[in-house]
Amino acid sequence: MDAGTWFTQLNAWQVMLLGLVFFGGIYLLGGLLMSTLTAVLSRLGIGQVLDTRPLKPDQLGREWRQSFHSILVFGLGMIVPWGFLQLGWAHLTPDASAGRIALEIAVLLIWNDVHFWINHRLLHTRKLVRYHGDHHRSVVTTPWSTYSFHPIEALMLGNIILLPMVVHDFNFWSLASVPVLSLILNLIGHSNYDFFPNVLDSHPLAASRRHHLHHSRPAGNYGFALPFMDQIMGTKVKTAYTRAPAAE
Repeated sequence: MDAGTWFTQLNAWQVMLLGLVFFGGIYLLGGLLMSTLTAVLSRLGIGQVLDTRPLKPDQLGREWRQSFHSILVFGLGMIVPWGFLQLGWAHLTPDASAGRIALEIAVLLIWNDVHFWINHRLLHTRKLVRYHGDHHRSVVTTPWSTYSFHPIEALMLGNIILLPMVVHDFNFWSLASVPVLSLILNLIGHSNYDFFPNVLDSHPLAASRRHHLHHSRPAGNYGFALPFMDQIMGTKVKTAYTRAPAAE
């Protein structure tokens, strides 16, 4: 039995339980691995911390609490794509070549940037910014900031695969890769670490620098991992980035 068939044969309670375990697991594992990676690279002198200011006393506790709420939204929300499959609104392609799966993942990653820019820009409008303020309380970001946002924001960002599912029959693994790769890219963006300090801000490898700059100066840099949406829409932050002075 292929993974797609197995998924569709689960009942609603099993799907929601699977979602909670999946999103909770990748958040915890991703946060621990990114925290460890940046600590090791810093000791080795590879790359550099973007902002050396200390975290606010309550920051980590707040980020964990808000991330728990987001995990509930994402995990329980797996019932929606499962429901699309049950209702026949979407279908999965069981047999797909490695090349097709790789192409589908590439398309979904590009869509991820487009989808994120649209929703992120909406969250910075006057009517919706109150739902995004929770996330921006983390001025000095951490890997635990990744899911730290209001449930309304979680609903907006968590529906990324629904539209693609109704316009194309994806392979199960192509769709399953989206939250994993999205989390990895999000961890990089919130790592507070410049992995490639010698590249320009517009370089694809400068994602952590661009997103850190957004947290410092929110009026711009609404894109996700790649800079193309901000370049197309004219929302690239043009002010030169300046790192906080190192702690004595």
